[in-house]
Parts: sequence; structure tokens; C-alpha cells
Amino acid sequence: MVQRIRLRYTKRGRLRFTSHRDFQRALERALRRSAVPMAYSAGFTPHPRISFMNAAPTGAASEAEYVELALAEHRDPELLRKQLDESLPPGLDVIDAVEAQGKDFMERLQASVWQLRLDGVEPDTAQAAVTVFLAADEVTVERQTKNGLRRFDARGAVISLQVVDPQVDAGAPGLPESTTDIPAGRACAILRLVVRHATPAVRPDDVLTGLRVTADLALPVPAGVTRLAQGPLDEESGAVTDPFASDRDAAAALGAHSSEAAGPQLGR
Repeated sequence: MVQRIRLRYTKRGRLRFTSHRDFQRALERALRRSAVPMAYSAGFTPHPRISFMNAAPTGAASEAEYVELALAEHRDPELLRKQLDESLPPGLDVIDAVEAQGKDFMERLQASVWQLRLDGVEPDTAQAAVTVFLAADEVTVERQTKNGLRRFDARGAVISLQVVDPQVDAGAPGLPESTTDIPAGRACAILRLVVRHATPAVRPDDVLTGLRVTADLALPVPAGVTRLAQGPLDEESGAVTDPFASDRDAAAALGAHSSEAAGPQLGR
């Protein structure tokens, strides 16, 4: 391995129903089509060194999924991004790429921003349920896991939860399809959720269960769930920031240092 590239990709439209394994297979095919010089693991069954980071649940759309590739040769991150984006189906879109600087990327993914679209629910009804949920010190919910039924607190990991105006910054910029266009006369509430990554992980569905448990908020149809961002959490503001920022800053500093070192030699 001589280089690591980190990619940000999306799951949009019907592709939100792809599982983690579905995307893994699609990405490996795209890597072969693009002739990406992957580094491989050692042992009797070598496989390309690909690290997936905190994937969204199957059925949830996302604007902020992350994967890291280990390469055997140096490649320009932006050219690699374009090659892979052209080789993946529409909906699985590679929208950003950086050269990895440091090995702490998973530690940067501290929180996620989610948009929850509640069709058939009046905003005032949703606001009343949100108020009750946030006022609770603890909201115990149950989730079926592979190890059986698990009970945990869905309130403690929630940084913020609010009803937002669907016409005012309720969607993610650049989405190919609107997630907030509401036909006239139809009830629909849009929630913005910021949740800390914890163990066990608190998912949007767990928060919706918590709203039903605490405020009897029943959804006539399943919620439309979209992850808008994930990354470092600013504890003061509660904002989730760009996890690629430190990679870009380190690369810029390294480039500036190289330029300064080369300058005197060029002047001789």
C-alpha cells in the first residue's frame, strides 16, 4: 500500500434499498472497470483493502456515506472519484474524495444529521410529540437484533430534534429528487435530527419509536429517512462538520512545506 483514498458517496432514490453487501459488490466491480490499482491483503485468500465506515441502514437514503481504499500506486483523488462515479449506477454517486491523512477517520464520525419525512402527520402534531420526547430524561425503546430483543435509551444520544419548514432549508443541496415537496392539502411534517454515534447505535427508527412511546405519535405510512451529513460534532453549537476537513488541511500544509523546501533549490 502506497496511498489511501477516502470517498464520500450517496444512496439516492431506489438505491436506498441496497444493503451494505450490495454496495460492496457494486464498488468492487466499479474498481475493476476503472482499473484502480488496489492494494490487497496478505494470506491464502487476498482481497482488496476496502474499509467501509458507519453505513446507513438498508432502506435509508444518504448523502454522506464513506469508504476508504488502499492503493498500490498513487492516483489523483478527483480523477479516481470521476472514474468510479461513471462506473457506478445512478443513485450510488461518488461526490467527494481526498487523500487520507492520519488513521483516525472513524473517530471523526461522531454524529449524524438525519431528515425524517412524516407523510400524513400535521407539523403541529409532530411538534407536540417532539416537545414531549425532548422533555424526557430517558426514553426506553426495544429493537430486535440478531442476538434477540434489546432495550436501550433512545433519548440520551439525541443532540437536537426539531420540526422544520419544508420550504426553508429542509432538504440537502444537490439532491436529484425533492424530499420536501409537499402537494397542496396534504399533511406532512419534516423533522431534523442530530444524533450522537453511541453504543448501541441510536437510529432514526429508534427515535420514531420513542416518539410513539412518549407521545403516541402514530405514522400512517413509513417515514422517509435521509442522512444529510455525518462527521465531527461541535459540542458548543451541536453542528456536525466535514470529516474531510483535516485531510484537506494536512494535505495543504504538506504541499506548502514541500514548496518552501523546493524554493531555495530552484533559485540556485
